[in-house]
Amino acid sequence: MNEWLILLIPIAFFCEFIDSTLGMGYGTSLTPLLMLMGFDPLQVVPAVLLSEFVTGILGASFHHSVHNVHLHPRSQDGRVAMVLAVFSVVGTIAAVALAVKLPPHVLKTVIGIIVASMGVVILFTLNRKPRFTWRKIIGLGAVASFNKGLSGGGYGPMVMGGQMLSGVGVKNAVGITSLAEGITCLAGVITYFALKRQVDWALAPWLMAGAVLSVPVAAHTLKRIPERAAKVTVAIIVLALGGLTLAKTLL
Repeated sequence: MNEWLILLIPIAFFCEFIDSTLGMGYGTSLTPLLMLMGFDPLQVVPAVLLSEFVTGILGASFHHSVHNVHLHPRSQDGRVAMVLAVFSVVGTIAAVALAVKLPPHVLKTVIGIIVASMGVVILFTLNRKPRFTWRKIIGLGAVASFNKGLSGGGYGPMVMGGQMLSGVGVKNAVGITSLAEGITCLAGVITYFALKRQVDWALAPWLMAGAVLSVPVAAHTLKRIPERAAKVTVAIIVLALGGLTLAKTLL
């Protein structure tokens, strides 16, 4: 598969640009694409996790620097990110323990309904500012992390949509999601090392090279997008991803 490696840089650049601009899409799009290119899942998943850790932390830093989000430890954005990150790590570990006991098609159906519903609600509440509560954020962190631990995906759409419905601005939500998911991916990478399994990390440098290059471009792009336009775009993507998950499960 060496002939494919050079193509990974522009592919990772594009996938991470979407993710760092809208808060979702890197793992969701890149993982199946790499598998279609012929790479083994044990090559793909660890490399994606490692690159998502690097770009998540870097993306949060750039979004903070251009004032899309304020991630000081004592700021509300910073505290939201830490709450989501803690629940992401704990919830993912707890979910893995239960994953083998639950029917996959049931999980995917429930996830699809939740994500699609978020997209619909966001579209119908464009002119409203939901009241922020910590109860909503804690519940979101638990559900989103449990979802990721059970299904391996859907974290970005659920966390982005849930934050917006919890009263967090869309640009703030992108930066918060980047930081929370970066920390979650670090936990996944550490788990791979702790298990001491033989993992092929050959894809990781190529993915990181492309993804890292896109982060500053995405941060400045988001800064220039009007808040309402960003909110509508996120809502449509969340709705589409939820609908696609349902369609693949039920058809």
